Parts: sequence; structure tokens; C-alpha cells
Amino acid sequence: MLAVLWASFAAASLLFSTPCPAGGATPAAVQTQSPPDLRLLEEDTPTALVSLDGHAIFRVRGVSAFPADERARAIEERLRAFARHKARSVDELRLVSQANATLILAGTERIATVLDADASLEHIDRNTLAEVNLARMKEAVERYRADRAPAYLLRHAVYAVIGTLLLAGFVFGVRRLDRWFEHRVEARYGRVLAEFEGRSKSLVRAQWIASVLRWSVSALAMLLVVAGILAWLGFVLELFPWTRPTGVRMVALFTAPLAAFGRDVVAALPGLAFLVVLYAITRALLRFLRMAFSAVQSGSVRFEEFDPDWAEPTYKIVRLLVVVLALVVAYPYVPGSGSEAFKGISLLLGVMFSLGSSSIISNMIAGYTMTYRRAFRRGDLVRVGEAIGFVTNMRLQVTHLRNMRNEEIIVPNSEILGSTVINYTSLGRSEGLMITTTVGIGYETPWRQVESMLLLAAERTTGVRREPKSFVLVTQLGDFCVSYDLYAPIEDPGTRMTTLAALNRNVLDVFNEYGVQIMTPAYEGDPAVPKVVPRDQWYAAPAVAPAGSSRSTAPAE
Repeated sequence: MLAVLWASFAAASLLFSTPCPAGGATPAAVQTQSPPDLRLLEEDTPTALVSLDGHAIFRVRGVSAFPADERARAIEERLRAFARHKARSVDELRLVSQANATLILAGTERIATVLDADASLEHIDRNTLAEVNLARMKEAVERYRADRAPAYLLRHAVYAVIGTLLLAGFVFGVRRLDRWFEHRVEARYGRVLAEFEGRSKSLVRAQWIASVLRWSVSALAMLLVVAGILAWLGFVLELFPWTRPTGVRMVALFTAPLAAFGRDVVAALPGLAFLVVLYAITRALLRFLRMAFSAVQSGSVRFEEFDPDWAEPTYKIVRLLVVVLALVVAYPYVPGSGSEAFKGISLLLGVMFSLGSSSIISNMIAGYTMTYRRAFRRGDLVRVGEAIGFVTNMRLQVTHLRNMRNEEIIVPNSEILGSTVINYTSLGRSEGLMITTTVGIGYETPWRQVESMLLLAAERTTGVRREPKSFVLVTQLGDFCVSYDLYAPIEDPGTRMTTLAALNRNVLDVFNEYGVQIMTPAYEGDPAVPKVVPRDQWYAAPAVAPAGSSRSTAPAE
């Protein structure tokens, strides 16, 4: 019955694999159709392993009406029943060839059947395959009976005892090693851990570190013990024929993942080698770019219309492009890059980056834009909105300023790009930064005298340049006074505030010296006595007059 079933399966396969001719097709057209690919048929056909006492014999195929697992199980049961009868010789196993199948018989009892479908999928002749299977079955029966001989069982029992003693010694050695490491940590590294705790201001406790080390070693020791027990159990179970299938399955349960991992590692070696070469090339290229742009930044190499201050940001842009290009080239060679999990994580990271990086990217673009626009440099005195300070650091995201109160001001680059930036230093290096001060003087004072006094105050001020010369502008003829603006160029833009303060002090001194009162901030009427400070009271207590001065230091009455 089984032979007829398999013959029907083979005939149906040939029938459905050959297309029927269309209405206008000729027999010659039908004959030119290519035969089915047996390799694809082999991959799609389910198979099952026939084994005895955990030893593999051969594989069989199945169909939907008689699955491969059931067919293999039936062959195993019949072969095991034959092997249990020690009085029956293996020579009783023989082949009987029929039209569509070759039977493997034990006397008159059928043990297995080899069909044309089995032989075609193995790419050998059916009778040849039957002879190979017969030889394997004889060998399996002889091994089955030899494994149950008293001498064999006694010898393997001794092996089991030896394996048990080795396991006990292994567990004892691991425990001793664990305790030795625990005492070693306390004896040798206790002082080092205590010093580390002191340097960390007790933020990290030495006891914590020692506990983590001991726990890690104990966990490793436990894993070694468990691995040893599992290895011993698989070894002992495989020694005896009744437990050998369980032992084989247990060993396969742990070795199959390791074998798969090893195969994956071997398969990934060419890709890893390419990644190593790509990393070396990329690293060498980045080093060359670093040297080239450092030479441009230091001035050793000059390019027309290329500011040396552009070297650092340009290097960062080129470095980013090189790294991104290297990652794109390396992606297909990364182990696991083709898996769905890897693709899902990459997609998730891309979505998170696109949603949360809008402000980051805008600040980065603004930072590079300001660099290439030469808005300011490190050390410049600038004004951004309401913030005034020296540029201490320029990063991709923010710019750091330090004001006169020694406060650090952090301004996002996108805000700087959208604001008006006043740079007090850029022109001040060559032409001098102009500082201004305004005074209001009454109409009864000649404007020529006022201008002369303001210019005299500028000459007395330390830090004011002689070239270009200071000048005065009459900016307003007000209701009560005339407004005069003094413009004085200073040598160092960084001393803008201190020089302006010194200039204002000198203006007060000069106007008091010549008896001209300043009418600002408001004017209501002429006082009986001019509101000026007499010269002999300029250094009234507690002020101290300069050395060699003959001016009075007595307090005003």
C-alpha cells in the first residue's frame, strides 16, 4: 500500500509540474518546457531523521497523506523491534526490488521502503540508495545490541563515576577560587579602594566596589558550576543507550546556539575584515585632513580668500562628511544589518532624531553661518540684544560671553543669527573704537570753550589714542542747555568701560577746574553760587591726592 501511495505521489508531481498545452500549442512546444528544478523540490519537501538510540541513520521524505515524521517513527519502531530480538541475525535484512520501490525486509517483515522520489531527491539511483540505507541499518542494529552488553555497560558505568568525580573536583576548585579572589580583593586592593573613596569625597564607597567585584566573580563561578553540571549530565546520559536520546537532545540544546553563533561569526569574518580596512583608511584620511587644516589655521599654508579662522569649522564639516560616507559604505557589512530588528531600530532612531533635532540643526547651521560671515571671533567684545561681553567660546550650538561682572552668558546661535550683533573689536583693532560721552552746558558758556575742555579731558585720559584725534559734536540745542557729544578713540576695545569711566572723571575735573557747571540732567534756574567743585577741594577726604600734589585735602566746609 505504501509503495502504491508513493508511486501516486511521484506521478502526481510529474503531472502537475508539466504544463498543459494551450489551445494553439504544438506538441513540440510542450516538449521544450524545462524540467522542474529538483533542488527547489528538495528544499520544499519536508524530511525527518530516522535514528536508533540517538544515532542518526538516514533521512526520509513525506507527503501530506503520510508525513515524514510519522514515516520515520514507523521505521524506527520496526527497526527497534527487530534489534531487540538478539537471536535474529542482521543478515536477515535484505533488499527486494519492485517496479516503483525497493523494500528493506527482515525475513518477510517490511522494515522500510525506498521510493523513486527518495532517490531523485538524493540525485542517486534508487537501488544504490537502498543499499546504503541497508548498510546503515545493519550497523545501527549491531551498535544497538553492543551497547547493551554487560561489559559495555560496566565500562560506561566506570566512565560515569569518573565523570562524577571530575565534576566534584571542578566544583570544589571553582568554589576555592571564588573564596581566594574574595580574600585577595580585601587584602591587596582594600587600601587602593579606600584611597579611591577618599579622592571621590565618599561619593563612591569602597565597600560598594568590593561588593560588586565579589558579586561578579561569584556570579561567574555559579555560571561555571552550572555549565559543568550540564556538561556532566549530558556526558552521563549519552553513556547508556536508554538515556542517550535525552543526552543528545540536551547537548544539542546548548551546543546548537553556540554552533549557530560560530557559523554566523565565520560568515561575518569577510565583512568584519572589510570594516577593519575601512576604519584604517578613514582614520588615516581624517589624520591627513587634521594636519592640512591645522597648517591652514596656523598660517603655514595660505589660500587666497580663505580666512584661517575658517579652518577649524571647515575641518569639522569635512570630517562629518567623511564619517557619514564611511558609515554608508560600512552599513551593508555590519553583522545583522539585514535583520528586521536592526532595520526597525534604525527607523526608530531616525524618527526620534528628525523629531527632536530641529532646534539642534538650526543652531548648528547658525553657528557655521556666523563663522563664515566673520561676525566675531573668540576674544571680541560684542553686543547681542541686551547682552554685552567678551566671546569666550564658540560652539556649534551656543556662544559663550563673559560680561564686565564676570558673568557667563550663553546665547543660542539661532538667536544670534536673528539678532543685530555689534562688534566693538573688529574695527577697533585698526582704527580704534570710539567711546562717547554727552554733557549738557548752558547757553551762556561759549561752545568753543566747551569743545576745548572736552578735548582736554580726552587728552588727560589714559588709553585714549592720539591718532585719529578726538572730536566733539553739538548734537542738540535743547530748551535749557546745549548737548555736546565727545568722541574719543581708544587703544584697546577690551577696556571700553574702564576707559569711558576714566574719561567721565576727567570731564568732571576739567569742567570744575574752569568753573563751568554741567546743566544735565535738568535745569530749573540759575543758582546763586555756581554748582562747581573748587580746585582745592578735588581731593577732599577720604580721597588721597597723587604724590607731589599741592592741592588741599581738607574736607569742604
